[in-house]
Amino acid sequence: MSTVDALKQRLLELKKERRAIILAHYYQRDEIQEVADFIGDSFGLSQQAAATDAEVIVFCGVHFMAESAAILSPDKIVLLPEPRAGCPMAAMVDVEGLRALKAQHPDAAVVSYVNTTAAVKAESDICCTSSNAIKVVNSLDAKKVIFTPDRNLGRYVARHTEKEVIVWEGYCHTHDHLTLEQLEQVKAQHPQALTVVHPECRPEVSAAADHVASTAGMLKFVRESEAAEFIVGTEAGILFMMRRQNPNKKFYLASPDLICPNMKANTLEKTVRALEHMEPRITVPDDIRRKAKQALDRMLAIK
Repeated sequence: MSTVDALKQRLLELKKERRAIILAHYYQRDEIQEVADFIGDSFGLSQQAAATDAEVIVFCGVHFMAESAAILSPDKIVLLPEPRAGCPMAAMVDVEGLRALKAQHPDAAVVSYVNTTAAVKAESDICCTSSNAIKVVNSLDAKKVIFTPDRNLGRYVARHTEKEVIVWEGYCHTHDHLTLEQLEQVKAQHPQALTVVHPECRPEVSAAADHVASTAGMLKFVRESEAAEFIVGTEAGILFMMRRQNPNKKFYLASPDLICPNMKANTLEKTVRALEHMEPRITVPDDIRRKAKQALDRMLAIK
């Protein structure tokens, strides 16, 4: 038996023993997605986990995702295989800075992307995902909105609302790294391919795409499209699911640099180790958890 097969077998044993489920974000390593009980985007995974009777959640993602699982499932143990798997964009906004900006714009509602810490969510009026950000902003009574932390998603939203959007100057290192020049080069190489990108990409990149969507939205677009070739402008890990769902279609990354080292920090070995030792455990203080959950619940209440 190979080392990988042995790790997979051990993981199955531990899952049963611990009454655990494995969650994997679309950007995780292929071998992680292969063993996951649920594969998806960050908040959707936390919702799926909360609906199960599992006692332990192993979240193969980054820190804020594990926090979201802990917010929605305070009665479950949440493990993050690699504790240093953080999100640089989420780290770009802090409570003190947000409070200072709120003081400058007391009439503004605060909309925070789910790609934020629990503490920032607790300081926000409402949360959003990349798929519902426009709907969330347009649902608010306030005419002015502070949008954190992603400037590219914020500017994408601003183009689809009449509200004034004050954009926090954070960004995703992986998506923001993709330039229009890189995209145009790949488009020239594959003229028949449709281009689909994430709204965390730069505005000029999004404007040049055939479709802009969240990770789940990108997968849906590719599945339903009659096109046979696609240029993909998001983290390389999504290709695992795109190829699984569409074995007869071809995919080209918009740039070879579309790899998030933080997402790739989790490994099969670390996942096994986390369940063996029941750590590193991710918890959220109850006062922060309750406030953060209110912001998430407000988002979920929007139809």
